[in-house]
Amino acid sequence: MTYSDDFLEQLRAACPMEIIAANSVNLIRRGRHYVCNCPFHSERSPSCTIFPDTQSFYCFGCGAGGDVITWVRRMENLEFPEAVKVLAEKSGLQVPDDKEAEQHARLRTRIFAINRETANFYFRMLAGGTDKRGLQYLVSRQLKPETIRKYGLGYAPAEWNTLTDHLLQKGFTEEELLAANVAHRSSKGNLYDAFRGRVMFPIVDTRGAVIGFGGRVLDDSQPKYLNTAKTPVFDKGRNLFSLNFAKDSSSNHMILAEGYMDVIAINQAGFSNVVATLGTAITPEQARKLTQYAKEIIIAYDSDGPGQTATQKAINRFSEVGLPSRILHMTGAKDPDEYIKKYGSERFRLLLEQAGDAVNFRLDRCAEGLDTATEAGKVQLLKRMVSVLAEIQNPLERDVYLSRTANQWDISRDVLEQQVQRHLRTKNRLEKTKAWKEIMDHTIRPEPQQPQSSISLKETRAEETILCYLLNRPEEAEWLSTKLTADAFSSPLYQQVFQHFLDCVREHATFSLSALGRVLSDAEMGKISGISAKHQEIHITSEEVQDCIGILLDKSIQSVETDDDLLSLIQKKQHPPRI
Repeated sequence: MTYSDDFLEQLRAACPMEIIAANSVNLIRRGRHYVCNCPFHSERSPSCTIFPDTQSFYCFGCGAGGDVITWVRRMENLEFPEAVKVLAEKSGLQVPDDKEAEQHARLRTRIFAINRETANFYFRMLAGGTDKRGLQYLVSRQLKPETIRKYGLGYAPAEWNTLTDHLLQKGFTEEELLAANVAHRSSKGNLYDAFRGRVMFPIVDTRGAVIGFGGRVLDDSQPKYLNTAKTPVFDKGRNLFSLNFAKDSSSNHMILAEGYMDVIAINQAGFSNVVATLGTAITPEQARKLTQYAKEIIIAYDSDGPGQTATQKAINRFSEVGLPSRILHMTGAKDPDEYIKKYGSERFRLLLEQAGDAVNFRLDRCAEGLDTATEAGKVQLLKRMVSVLAEIQNPLERDVYLSRTANQWDISRDVLEQQVQRHLRTKNRLEKTKAWKEIMDHTIRPEPQQPQSSISLKETRAEETILCYLLNRPEEAEWLSTKLTADAFSSPLYQQVFQHFLDCVREHATFSLSALGRVLSDAEMGKISGISAKHQEIHITSEEVQDCIGILLDKSIQSVETDDDLLSLIQKKQHPPRI
């Protein structure tokens, strides 16, 4: 049975590694990751790590590793297809057969082509169409021509079937337009454009492909914003607007804004490290995705009531994946777009630097809806604050917030601390945190190295660095595929992994660790997972990868020269030796 990479990626998203692992082992949070006693070898101290950001696991003790499918395979002693079926049943997904997978892959390719042509059509209509309202709106929002071009902004004509007619003339079928969600069918059976009379925002994935659209009305019509519905290439809960630009930022933090225009305004002001969700509250998948690109999030939502509620939800999401967050406090403006227009980019930069942490934001909101002048109100306030303070894992940080809170509300610091400690004991958090800190210094061991007699250490490091970059930045597919071929790698295993990567690029598919599980052994999956695990906290730049590519290419050239010299020697006329 052959599964499409797209289906396997869907399966991984529907079965988060940490949730599946928690069904069989006791997980302990350690920063952004989880640790546990390895279920694949005997040990007293945890040396197996779960990485939510890459949806993988690796044991630093025995070298076991892989993705969620590998985990289920090894836990239940199943073959790859059986493990896929088990996870599909858990998640409610239907396993496609070979014919369905082939049809699905063809449809995805056609939808990508439709989206590309649609984006170009909307862009032409913005400046070249007879209806200039879209362009006038963007100019009124003070967007520069280069910004409009950068984001490929466009305009959907108000007529019912302008786009539909254009795409049908290009050779796309009605069924393909419906599948791409750029058109709908009326009750009479006629096709009409899904977006009409709207400014259009193409949604681009990290590989540069247009996967969907967002559209904003220019009058009081509802809904104000409309997004592409779920398609074979797009799910708004798994993607982020402008991540294709933000991923290349050198900053270690990411700005999370509320909407398209906020993102574009912030980017135009010189801050490329900004993204937005697509009309919904941030999802666990989006939070996990951001852990791949940032070590901290600055939440820049609107300052109104709904914006603050959304901020609280975002804080919780980032806390779940171990990603620290700070909150942007804006005065004199309701959103970042308005703030930048009024005060400029430098003031906004200072605002980012002064962004408050999420704990203070949550503590400040504890009094909302309470009459703190009454005893009942103050008791309820104390309970809320204790709940927030108990979630701070670092004792030193907790102590700072305890003092601040006690002083602010004129509460005995000792009483507040006693309540927090009681809360901690109830949930057994303090004991688990201390136990893990004591264990970590003695249990993490380097993976046993296999002898590399014929391959230099320099080449091995170069190959592993390239693969690690690939595993953590699969969106760099197009660039890497133009630089190397699989035979540049000395290790047969690495050649196989890189060839799979090249095949994905050629088929416009998502590079997936899961797909490798079909052909790699458990030990090989562990090896590949180990490469990624050992580089988790090391940021690899494209310049460093370029240097590694140079090492492999130099090695290949030297190898060719050596072979040529040997061939030349063999072809020379040799005299028989004298006896």
